[in-house]
Amino acid sequence: TKKRKVFIYMYFFPPHSVHCLYRSHSQTHVSTYTPTQDAMSSSVWPFPAVDSAKFNQALLFTVAMVLWWCSRCALQLSVVREQQALLLEQQRIHQLRNYQASMEAAGLPVSFAGHRPLSRAQSSPASASFPIVVPESTTKPRFTTGLVYDSLMQKHQCMCGNTTIHPEHAGRIQSIWSRLQETGLRAHCECIRGRKASLEELQTIHSEAHVLLYGTNPLRQKLDLSPMFVRLPCGGIGVDSDTIWNEVHSSTAARLAVGSVAELVFKVASGELKNGFAVVRPPGHHAEESAPMGFCYFNSVAIAAKLLQQRLSVRKILIVDWDVHHGNGTQQAFYADPGILYISLHRYDDGNFFPGSGAPDEVGSGAGVGFNVNMAFTGGLEPPMGDVEYLAAFRTVVMPIANEFAPDVVLVSSGFDAVDGHASPLGGYKLTAKCFGYLTRQLMGLAGGRVVLALEGGHDLTAICDASEACVSALLGNELEPIPDKLMQQRPNANAVRSMEKVLEAHGKYWCSLQRSASTLGCSLSEALQRDTEEAETVSAMASLSVANKHMGKRSEEEPMEEETS
Repeated sequence: TKKRKVFIYMYFFPPHSVHCLYRSHSQTHVSTYTPTQDAMSSSVWPFPAVDSAKFNQALLFTVAMVLWWCSRCALQLSVVREQQALLLEQQRIHQLRNYQASMEAAGLPVSFAGHRPLSRAQSSPASASFPIVVPESTTKPRFTTGLVYDSLMQKHQCMCGNTTIHPEHAGRIQSIWSRLQETGLRAHCECIRGRKASLEELQTIHSEAHVLLYGTNPLRQKLDLSPMFVRLPCGGIGVDSDTIWNEVHSSTAARLAVGSVAELVFKVASGELKNGFAVVRPPGHHAEESAPMGFCYFNSVAIAAKLLQQRLSVRKILIVDWDVHHGNGTQQAFYADPGILYISLHRYDDGNFFPGSGAPDEVGSGAGVGFNVNMAFTGGLEPPMGDVEYLAAFRTVVMPIANEFAPDVVLVSSGFDAVDGHASPLGGYKLTAKCFGYLTRQLMGLAGGRVVLALEGGHDLTAICDASEACVSALLGNELEPIPDKLMQQRPNANAVRSMEKVLEAHGKYWCSLQRSASTLGCSLSEALQRDTEEAETVSAMASLSVANKHMGKRSEEEPMEEETS
């Protein structure tokens, strides 16, 4: 037996049987043994007899081996699990890297929290980074103000390749996006991803033929529609003398502009964001039901408003259009709709300024009478309108009507071509960029602050960047610089006063709030505020006097009763 090496491996097998393996140099015997009272007798034990002590040692050794083997298996399993977790983490990091690359390609660079963001040139539209947040199904936005932008909209360019001769070019949105980044405003906003509007969404405002013609790519559905394209002086192609068309990219960019505005508007209307600014192109407020014009193909703001009505059942929507050109397409879309109040502030000059529409007496039709308000400035550029005139128009026309209407959502066709730096016919007015911050802050007092601005016109890069910065800063709730005292004391020019008088004449019978504005049309902002204060004090004094008279009358009625009682 000394020459024999015996290894007994035991594991539990019902009903408490023991598998024993007997190994020798010459042969191997395998049998199953169930312990009994005669376990140690040679008549039962199938192997050569061993004494009790050796058997106990073998049994203890077997148990120790089993425990060692189990611990080793557990350790190996733990290692395997750690390796699997490491692999999953590596896969997750790889996915996030791919996500980062795709976002940067779309003009929305991201960096992983805890790592230093990659630096980029400040001239780039994607020069800043913001911490990436892995989206969850119920994650709420981190900020109240939303921004939407997509670099694919830059590809809408004339096929001549010369961007300097076309005022509506990709540098507009690229510069604004860079400015918001460089000033740190973009880092305090919730950047959302835009999308292409569907053909069905486009048809809420535009005709089917128009949507197929300018919303599909390539030419497969356009052959039967015979589009009337023109050859531009630069050698490119356009739908008119200034609205360029790029067969490869224009339809995609136009649909991205619409879808991005709609996406932002829905997030604000649903309460996911409080307000927002859409950095989009091409613009949209000139696009009519079946006609592109003035750089516009699809009316982004009008489509977003119509979708709010259809999908969220929003009852009252205010559209303010402060582009220097009248939004003829938006007016056409809602001319008979009492659920959408359209107020446009624009240069009119008795119809001699593009597009020629937007007269004060164009007040709506049918059920929509009174819900189309044109603050049409007339008088040319002698002198040009400026901050004083626009603040006066907001004080006497826009805000009184808007407050009386009490909208649920406010949409702004936010063109900045009234800012100083735009020569006629692209502008001619002398507003400062800061003025648009003041106007934005006033609109934020409506609809519980649910305000969305969508870029329309504006072609001087410095002017539109400054104005966008002022508007986004206002939307974020940042403290604005006080209105200069000189501006507070200055009265609106005579042409502006006459223009406002025409609006009050056309709409005074529809809006009771305009009656109080008539007496302060020619006042400076300081004078108007003083009058409001005096009126408030007068009302308060009258109210106090009324209460005192009622009290005295009550006492005089009680005193005779006391005398009779005595």
